[in-house]
Amino acid sequence: MTYDRQLDILDPSVIFYPVTLIGCGGIGSPTSLVLAKMGCSDITLMDADEVEEHNLPNQLFRLTDIDSKKVVACQAILQEFSTCSVRIIPEMFNGTQDLSGIVISGVDNMAARQTIWEKVKYNLDIPLYIDARLGGEVVQVFTIQPCQIEDIELYEKHLFLDEEAEILPCTARAIMYTGFVVAGLIASQSKKWLKNEFLYHYISLDLKTMTNVLQ
Repeated sequence: MTYDRQLDILDPSVIFYPVTLIGCGGIGSPTSLVLAKMGCSDITLMDADEVEEHNLPNQLFRLTDIDSKKVVACQAILQEFSTCSVRIIPEMFNGTQDLSGIVISGVDNMAARQTIWEKVKYNLDIPLYIDARLGGEVVQVFTIQPCQIEDIELYEKHLFLDEEAEILPCTARAIMYTGFVVAGLIASQSKKWLKNEFLYHYISLDLKTMTNVLQ
């Protein structure tokens, strides 16, 4: 693949770090494709779930992927659309697996985020942690340097129990364009960090009202 059209935006040669993407659903599946097309050459996908029929409208899967492991389906898609090296781990992150490089959380519950954070916080092998969240038409992206006190304090203000999360109606929880928006934000934040550009550490965007919060 040639990246001539983007070299002044991001030269893939500056992406020195491997990327681990935990969760390959509404956030992780489109994000994996965007990162691979952007020039990330080393991506690890981690998820234990299988593709179900209700995943098809709002996640990056094909009709033929039903009953396949999400990581297997994502790997096949990335291999069709990029030259990225893709490693898959068909299991849930439980805190015992090693993590390094850029770590991106695309999980769908706060308990899983807490488990990931316990592994990421103060981890010198992880220079950048991105946690993305979706709910209906609202997207949130946290871009955190795990050894920076200010980043830690900001992030931990937004950790809470699953019981405290807003419960949306089943028919208003996900739509495909929010996944692509959050994937784009994750990729853009990664680029800004790699190039030492100014970035916000917290982005919240309501696509219905087009209002945002930036910190």
